[in-house]
Amino acid sequence: MNNTTYSVKGNEIERKWYIIDAEGKPLGRVATEAARLLRGKHKPTFTPNMDVGDHVIVINCSKAILTGNKINQKVYRSHSGYIGGMKEVSAKDMLNDNPEKAMMLAIKGMLPHNSLGRESIKKLRVYAGSEHENQAQKPEKWEF
Repeated sequence: MNNTTYSVKGNEIERKWYIIDAEGKPLGRVATEAARLLRGKHKPTFTPNMDVGDHVIVINCSKAILTGNKINQKVYRSHSGYIGGMKEVSAKDMLNDNPEKAMMLAIKGMLPHNSLGRESIKKLRVYAGSEHENQAQKPEKWEF
């Protein structure tokens, strides 16, 4: 009986392109599914120490919703590193002005905070509308 764990090799990784439609879906649910695809956790050949994930395109980010009272209470904070350099943007303003950034931040927060996560986030494309410029890659629609 062979009790060794299978580990995928670099030349065995196959990457596909998936498209996720965020219209009418909660922002966090879309983000978890995108992070799962980017990591490759949906594949039987998932290897935790390698980037085996697929490319993900998220469209209609401007039509994603926030449940509960998050639209009024959630605040995005960033700091420049200088004294008094904290910036705060409400979720309502972020979704109106820059819905791609809101989706990107949600997905990035669900990826590992190391070199693996930095490599995975490069395979993500986010669009506010329904048009995207990746038709040449023939993305498959991902339903969840």
